[in-house]
Amino acid sequence: MTESGECLTPPTGWVLLAPGDAALTKNVKAKGPTWLVRVKVGRRLMSRGIWADSKHIESAREELELKRATPQYQRKRAQDLVRKEKKHREYVEQFYREVINFLNFHPRYEEVAGELARSVTDLATPVGSGTVARTEQISLADRVRSAVVAWMRHQTTGYDRMTITRVKGRRREVRRQLAGSSLALLQQYQVGDDIAENCPLQKALKKLSPLKVFVSR
Repeated sequence: MTESGECLTPPTGWVLLAPGDAALTKNVKAKGPTWLVRVKVGRRLMSRGIWADSKHIESAREELELKRATPQYQRKRAQDLVRKEKKHREYVEQFYREVINFLNFHPRYEEVAGELARSVTDLATPVGSGTVARTEQISLADRVRSAVVAWMRHQTTGYDRMTITRVKGRRREVRRQLAGSSLALLQQYQVGDDIAENCPLQKALKKLSPLKVFVSR
C-alpha cells in the first residue's frame, strides 16, 4: 500500500529482502529499482525490508560473500569490532557516571546510588536494545533521566501488572504520574532522609542483588 492508498502487487520475480544487513540492502538498491516496506509502530515508521528482483538479491549476496571472505576484509572487520567495542565500553561508563550525577544521592546512600546506577546502565545500554539510551536524538542528560524513570517504573511500581484502559493519552498519563512518584522517592535519598524498610527501591535492588543489604549510616 502506497502512502496515497494505492494497492501494489510486486512484479513477477521479486521477493522481500528482510532488514538486518545494511551492506546487502545497499548493494541490491544499486542494481535496480526497489520498494521500501515500512509499517507504523506507534509514532515511528519501522522498516520491514525491501522488495527487489530476486536475481539482483542473489547477485548482490554472492558479491558480498566474496568480498567478506578476503583477508583484507577480515582484518578490517576485526579492527572495526575492536573499535566499536572500545567505543561501547566508553559510552557505558559515561552513561553510568551521568546516572550517578543525575541521582545525586546523599553520601549516606552512596552505595545505593552505585548499585542503582549500574542496574539502570546494564539494562539501558546494550547495543541493539532499542532503549532510549541508544538514541542520539536527545541529549545524554535526557537519555539518563528517561532511563532512570523507566527503570523505576518497571521495578518499583505495579505498572507491568496494571490494566490500563485503551483511551488515547491514558497510558501516557499513567506514566507521567508514576514518574512523579518515582522522582519523589529518589528525592528522599538525595536529601538523606531515613528510609523505611518497605521502600520499593530497596526491595527492587535486593531482589536484583539478593546478597546485598543496604543500610543507612
